Amino acid sequence: MRLEQFAMERMQSTWENLVEFNLSESGVHPLTPRELLQDRDLEAVLDQPLVYTQSNGTIELRRLVANLYGDATQDNIQVTNGGSEANYLSLWRLIEPGDEVAMLVPNYMQTWGLVRAFGGVVREWPLLEDAAAGRWRPDLDALERVVSNRTRLIIICTPNNPTGACLRAEELDRIADIARRHGSWVLSDEVYRGAELGETEAASMWGRSDRVIVTGGLSKAYGLPGLRIGWIAAPPSFVEATWSYHDYTTIAPGALSDRLARVALGDERRRALLARTRTIIGANWPLIDSWLRDHDPAFSWIAPEAGAIVYVRYNYPINSLELVTRLRNEKSVLVVPGDHFGMDGYLRLGFGERPEYLTQGLERLHTLLSSLSGAHARA
Repeated sequence: MRLEQFAMERMQSTWENLVEFNLSESGVHPLTPRELLQDRDLEAVLDQPLVYTQSNGTIELRRLVANLYGDATQDNIQVTNGGSEANYLSLWRLIEPGDEVAMLVPNYMQTWGLVRAFGGVVREWPLLEDAAAGRWRPDLDALERVVSNRTRLIIICTPNNPTGACLRAEELDRIADIARRHGSWVLSDEVYRGAELGETEAASMWGRSDRVIVTGGLSKAYGLPGLRIGWIAAPPSFVEATWSYHDYTTIAPGALSDRLARVALGDERRRALLARTRTIIGANWPLIDSWLRDHDPAFSWIAPEAGAIVYVRYNYPINSLELVTRLRNEKSVLVVPGDHFGMDGYLRLGFGERPEYLTQGLERLHTLLSSLSGAHARA
């Protein structure tokens, strides 16, 4: 197996801790252990033995995760080291050389690279930038055209990275119907679920067919990326199979991460964490929306429905990777180029940090853009 370089993660891993302003992150400003824990939790965490924990996640943690998915039980859940491992184990279990995979794009490109590494063939189908409807919407007719009886898997990401779009319940139902007719699985990456701009939680793919795999984690909606806790929610037989694959990777989640995750997913604390995330996103979105409007018509964009990210089309005559490289080198600001999603002419801007940090980073981006010549419509 030969993996292609995961361009976005390689860029972020290299530079995110070296720049002054990191606007490439898609989550909100992370919490500290002091902020997460309450007095009654502290002693339990300090007394946690640093052992190998239950390798698929402790029973208590799996039960708490299962509560997020309706009729799921602990047997439907495997805890992993981040949502990335959840995606990796799922694809490793499913994809054989020659399998076809219908992938919604743009998307988090980990799954795109893994399918190809495992010998699968990616058939892309698009999210459409529907300005009239004010949303990015899935082209389900295109999905019908690319899916066949050779399609092993349909991959979606909802809420979506990089657009912040949420697929509607009726759209998920149609995806499930298409998959069912062709005997395909559906992998739904839902790591941003709970980070909506409004109060209504995005619809989940869970329960819409008997071949649904949902991956999630504590990184984005919960503001706890450093815990590296993710999960697979799937039929028990699939979960049990991927547990054996987990034995070959990280074996188990860290003992402290499992313990802290149980604190985070307790009912009262979970509601507070999601409320914090929505408060941050709700307060920061008007700041970046106003900044974009001040630069209109240099940009066009559709407001995200979830996640601390906005996917922006720009009208400057420069390649997106070149623009991002100049911004990093000249202004010490990091954002994600559309090239990393196969879409030149776009930038993904993160707005989950503190307002003053966000404002200063955007001002440096403004300074660079002001220096570019021909800042009008691209040819």
